[in-house]
Formats: sequence, structure tokens, C-alpha cells
Amino acid sequence: MARVLISMPAKFLDEIDTVANSENRTRSELIREALRTYMYRNQLRNSKKAVTNAEILDTLLG
Repeated sequence: MARVLISMPAKFLDEIDTVANSENRTRSELIREALRTYMYRNQLRNSKKAVTNAEILDTLLG
């Protein structure tokens, strides 16, 4: 598995560690899950925009 180095404020890292520990997960697992969720939501948002744009275009050309 590839490794990535990121920078963040110490307080934020402490919060991440607190959540990870409370869920019996590693920091890496928690961050991977957060990024998967972000990317999924972004994909949904982009899909909704595409549908809206298609509807607008259909109305204009209709």
C-alpha cells in the first residue's frame, strides 16, 4: 500500500486520534473512510449537476 504524507494542525490530529480510538480503528482506517465518503458524496453531487444540466439543455432545445 502506498503512503502519503500530509500536514495538519496538531489539535485536528488529536481529534482524529480520539475518534479512531473510540471506534477501535487506526488513524489510517479512519482517514481512508473519510476520503471514501468525501469522494462518494462528490460523485453524487456531480451526478445531480449533470442531470440538472441535461434537463436545462433539454428544456432549451425542446
